[in-house]
Amino acid sequence: MFTPDPHSYARPSEVQVRHLALDLQVDFGTRTLRGLATWQLTNHTGATELWLDARDLTIEAVLLGGPEGELAVFTLGAADAILGQALHIVVRPDTTVISIRYQTSPGAAALQWLEPAQTAGRQLPFMFTQSQAILARTWIPCQDSPGVRFTYEASVRVPAHLLALMSAENPQQLSSTGHYAFRMQQPIPAYLMALAVGNVEFTPLSTRTGIYAEPVTLPSATDEFVDLEKMVATAEELYGPYSWGRYDLLVLPPSFPFGGMENPRLTFVTPTILAGDRSLTSLVAHELAHSWSGNLVTNATWNDFWLNEGFTVYFERRIMERLYGRPYADMLQVLGHTGLLHAVTELGADSKDTHLHLDLAGRDPDEGLTEIAYEKGDYLLLTLEQLIGRPKLDAFITEYFARFSFQSMDTVSFVAYLRQQLLSHEPGLEEKLQLDAWVNGPGIPSVAPPVASARFAAVEAALHNWQAGTPAAVLTTADWSSHEWVHFLHGLPKSMTEATLGELDAAFGFTRSGNAEILSAWFPLTLAAGYHPADEAMQEFLIKVGRRKFLVPIYKALLAVPGGQARAQTIYAQARPNYHSVATTTFDALVGQPA
Repeated sequence: MFTPDPHSYARPSEVQVRHLALDLQVDFGTRTLRGLATWQLTNHTGATELWLDARDLTIEAVLLGGPEGELAVFTLGAADAILGQALHIVVRPDTTVISIRYQTSPGAAALQWLEPAQTAGRQLPFMFTQSQAILARTWIPCQDSPGVRFTYEASVRVPAHLLALMSAENPQQLSSTGHYAFRMQQPIPAYLMALAVGNVEFTPLSTRTGIYAEPVTLPSATDEFVDLEKMVATAEELYGPYSWGRYDLLVLPPSFPFGGMENPRLTFVTPTILAGDRSLTSLVAHELAHSWSGNLVTNATWNDFWLNEGFTVYFERRIMERLYGRPYADMLQVLGHTGLLHAVTELGADSKDTHLHLDLAGRDPDEGLTEIAYEKGDYLLLTLEQLIGRPKLDAFITEYFARFSFQSMDTVSFVAYLRQQLLSHEPGLEEKLQLDAWVNGPGIPSVAPPVASARFAAVEAALHNWQAGTPAAVLTTADWSSHEWVHFLHGLPKSMTEATLGELDAAFGFTRSGNAEILSAWFPLTLAAGYHPADEAMQEFLIKVGRRKFLVPIYKALLAVPGGQARAQTIYAQARPNYHSVATTTFDALVGQPA
C-alpha cells in the first residue's frame, strides 16, 4: 500500500524500485557527478511503464536488463519548478532490472560544491549532498517519495587525496586510489541518500560511534561529542534497539543549511553546535532519535512530516532528560514552546499551515518545515503523556517503532492505530486529548498543558534585577548554559538604546561569542538599536554561517531598519556563494537575488 504522494511522479503501486547499484564519478572541476544507476524492480501489476523522478539531470541512456542490456525507450516530461521532470521508461512486464546512464548539472540543488576557502581547513575542496525533502532526484534518477524504500550499494571515485562517505557502511581511512565501495543493507527512502567528499579524518568514540571532520575541526568535535555512546545507549533504553549498526557524525563546513541531517549511520551536523561546553548537543540527540522516528518509521508523504519530527522532538528531550536531568530538558521544552508560539503568530492562528496534517500539494515541501511539525507534534505527545502517564505512552511508542520498522506511516493510518492501541482502552480519553483539534485544526488546542523551567525562572529573576537597576556585571550568571543566555536575550526589551546594549556587551561579551545560538539572538537586538560595534561581527557571521535557522532572524532584522535592504543585499551578494540551495531559495525571496 502506497499513500499517493503529491511531490513525486513515481507510481510505485505499479512498478517499485527495491535495490540500487550506483556507480559515481565525482568531478570537482565541472562540479558534476557522472553516474550509472542500476535499479532492481518489482512489477506489481504487469505494467509496461516505469515512472521515476528527475530534476536537472542529463539522461544519456536507459538499458533494460542492466548496464549491458538493450536500449529502452524513455522520455523526460515537462520541467516543473518544484517537482522537476517525470522520467518515463518503457519496460516489459518481466523487466526486473534497468540501468540509467546520466550526469548531474553543475547547479544540482542537492549538491553543495565548496572551494578550499569555503571550508574550515581552507586547503582542499569539499562536496556534500542534502537530499531532503525532494532533492535526491537532482543527483539520482529515483522514486523520490518518502513512502518508497530501497537498499543500495555504491561505487564512488573521487580525487585520491579526498575521503568519500555515504549514508551506508563507511571507510575510516583514506583510499590511495580514491575508489570507495559502500553498502546499505536496510531499506531507506531516497531523501536519506547522502554523499560527502572532502579532506576528512575519523576518530572513534566507542566500538559503534565516532566522528568524521576536517582535521582542523576534529579535536574540538571529538571533545564536544564525548557523550555520543551514552546517547545511543540511552535512546535504546527508552524505545528499543538501534537498528543501523554504527552511529557516526560528520561535522560539515559552516555552509550546511541545517543543524543536522539524520542520514542513516552517518548524521551530518553543522559546526555551529561546537560551542565548547557541550551545551548544544541536544541537536545530536534529535538526529539520533530520527534513527527510530523517521528513518525506521517514516512519514509516508511530506504532508505527514509531523510524524517524523513531533516524535523526534519528544524523543530528543527524553534522551536529554535521562542524561542531564529534568531541569535541563525543561529548558529545551520552554524554548521549543516559544518557537511554536512564534510560528503560530507568523503563520496566523487560523492558518491551515498550523495543522499537523498538512496540504502541501503544488508547493515546495520545505514550506512544511516549520515549528508546527516539530513543536506542535511534540506538544501533542506531551499532552498525551500528561493524560495517561509515561509508562503507558512509552509502551505505546516502543511497540509503534517495533511494529512498523522499515515502513512508512501516514497521518490517517497513525490516528487509526493510536485509537485502536491506546485511546479506545480509556473511555473519554480522546475527548480529553482533543485529537482531531491537534491533527486537523489550527493553532494550539486549549487542552495543552503549560510548560515551565526552574532554570529559566532564575534567568527571569536576573532580568528583573537588571531592569530594576542592578548592573549587568554583578548578575549571577556564571553557571548559565547557552539556553539560559538565549532565554535572557529573548527576554530583553525589543527596543533598547545603544548605550544599554554596550553595557550588556561589556559585561557578557555577546558580540565576541563563538556561540551561534547566542549570536543569532543578539544581532537582531543590535540592529534594532543601531549598536554599530556589532556590525562587523554580524556581517562576518552572515557570510560564514549557512544554517538557515540562524540567518533568517538576522536578515529580517536587518531589512527592518532604515537602509537595511541595501546593506542586506550587499552582504548577501558576498554570502550567497557559501550557502546551499536550500538556503538561497529562502533568501533570494527574502532579500532579493544579487545582480
